[in-house]
Amino acid sequence: MDNTFSSTSQYVASEQLLASVNVAIALQKPLLIKGEPGTGKTMLAQAVADSLGKQLIIWNIKSTTKAQDGLYMYDTIQRLYDGQFGEEGVSDIARYIKLGKLGEAFESEEQVILLIDEIDKADLEFPNDLLWELDQMEFYIHETKRTVKAKHRPIVIITSNAEKELPDAFLRRCIFHYIDFPDKALMEEIVRTHYPDVEQHLLEDAMKVFYDIRAMKDIRKKPSTSELIDWINALQLGGIPVEKIRKELPFVGVIVKKDEDLAVVKQKMNQF
Repeated sequence: MDNTFSSTSQYVASEQLLASVNVAIALQKPLLIKGEPGTGKTMLAQAVADSLGKQLIIWNIKSTTKAQDGLYMYDTIQRLYDGQFGEEGVSDIARYIKLGKLGEAFESEEQVILLIDEIDKADLEFPNDLLWELDQMEFYIHETKRTVKAKHRPIVIITSNAEKELPDAFLRRCIFHYIDFPDKALMEEIVRTHYPDVEQHLLEDAMKVFYDIRAMKDIRKKPSTSELIDWINALQLGGIPVEKIRKELPFVGVIVKKDEDLAVVKQKMNQF
């Protein structure tokens, strides 16, 4: 199958993003995606998997996640428990080794898409701790003295919300792309992939209010693409007349999520 990514029926990518994905695939390097929340960074991995017809493996990163978690876990507690109750095969340590998400991707019989989601949530050493594994596509299990090598090099997509700076050594190994916030033309295309029959005047008025809110200087949390999509769906389901969208801001809680932002939005909108 051709490993060339193209937009799908559920995901519209800019030409620049398409190029970045396909360069990363061709060069066999991880693709590091940054952008503000709600711009489709995580959805990109699913879109690449759908476009290429490959399985998606997701490694969700938390503040407590260690690089080792993605490789394998040795379940000493279960082995001790089995030993106490006389279970057979306790001496076989391999029974108690469970592969993490990176290990699963390496062991897969077919090439997969591996998403390392929100890498900047982990501590500063986390990216550096993965350098060898992502470079050499292998790791060593000390307990069983076995080296796990990737049967097929996975296509690695890494997302970051830029909460922390990533180490230079890690950045050097990645293809980088920043997802710019969509302009109005691209946004309309994105919305119509989800709701192709949305009424044009409703879409135009909702987008006008949406971009006006994003432009307000005092807004702490700007509404995202995904929140606009949800808001348009709410407006459609509620049967809201177009002329009421700006005047009454129906279902405004779908796109404005902070009390202080809501106060600013209502004040500013009354001035129009």
